[in-house]
Amino acid sequence: MRFDHRAVPIALVAMLIDSVGFGIVLPVLPSLIVKLGNVGLAEASRIGGYMLAVYAVTHFFAGPVIGSLSDRYGRRRVLLISLTCFGIDYALMAVAPTLAWLFLGRAIAGVAGATYGPANAVIADVTPPERRGQAFGLLGAAFGGGFIIGPAIGGLLVNYGARAPFVAAATLAFVNALVILAFMPETLAPANRRAFDWRRANAIGAFAPLLHAGGAKALLAGAVMWQIAHMVYPSTWSFFAEIALGWDARAIGWSLAASGVSMMLAQIFLTGQAIRRFGEERTVLIGLAAGAIVFGGYSVAREGWQIYALIAAGALTGLVFPSINAILSARVDASNQGALQGGMASLASIAAIVGPLAMTQALAYGAERSFGGGGFLLAAVLCVVTFAIFLFGVVLRRGQLA
Repeated sequence: MRFDHRAVPIALVAMLIDSVGFGIVLPVLPSLIVKLGNVGLAEASRIGGYMLAVYAVTHFFAGPVIGSLSDRYGRRRVLLISLTCFGIDYALMAVAPTLAWLFLGRAIAGVAGATYGPANAVIADVTPPERRGQAFGLLGAAFGGGFIIGPAIGGLLVNYGARAPFVAAATLAFVNALVILAFMPETLAPANRRAFDWRRANAIGAFAPLLHAGGAKALLAGAVMWQIAHMVYPSTWSFFAEIALGWDARAIGWSLAASGVSMMLAQIFLTGQAIRRFGEERTVLIGLAAGAIVFGGYSVAREGWQIYALIAAGALTGLVFPSINAILSARVDASNQGALQGGMASLASIAAIVGPLAMTQALAYGAERSFGGGGFLLAAVLCVVTFAIFLFGVVLRRGQLA
């Protein structure tokens, strides 16, 4: 793909480094919670869900504020501050002596964790609407690329102790901030900036310019429902792999890396072509159908080859969010792209509040009854519901399948 502005590859690299830092800590998080909390693995999965919910609650309120600030002061400055705070957060978690410290670290990360929103706004600033779906897909691919490198590194660093991955993540976050400082130009033109308005700096106000469009409510409902289902990965994968498959941290790391490879390749090579061939609306439906099948498959899979086959097929789920984001981005003007992406971050936060709690509870409930796939079974049901919302509330309403 031809980049329309030199800030785009820098934003992609920033997202790659950021997701590497996040992915590094995933393989060791279950054992760290077990150690600090002196609990069993099933209870640790619940605590992990609460921890993600704390992140999501703070992120829900901070996301629209940071998005609106990027509409006022520019993307570069907001990204720089957020990534610096992320580095501080990982450094804090690296020395956390109790579970309470881990929860505090997640709260700090929730406030600073709006990097995905401003990065998406960079794409929207400099990319024509007809190419945004593919560009958003590349941003998702960069995030997936981090899951290739991050968990693999985390699986290796575990040999140096459960704290080593957090030190590495802090270092990467600070390096990321330096990359932004040294190389990234500002993409929001002064003419497109707007005054900061608290009425827009919340999840409802962020979508005000969008709600006049037909099908917008169904789009937003489908987006949040899909993200709730997709939260099954970060909230339960490490626990699911230990409970259902008996995998150790190294095996978990490699499986996450494989998932990142699959997702990245799909978003680089399939997203743009699927949108051109089928349109954004039908591309969403393809991804949702794949999600229902793959999540259902995970719920009953118990062999390694089955898991890796599902990882490959699950790459199609990466078509969903870039396509939805492209549809929404085309419906607002340049001065409101940051607010829109901040609002999308808040939707993600709603999903990250509800998703981990629901998925980890479903996992723990099933695990206590010798069924390790409860979280993925719930995710499959949610995919079916999301498919129906999108089909009847957006696609058929606009006559896309006629």
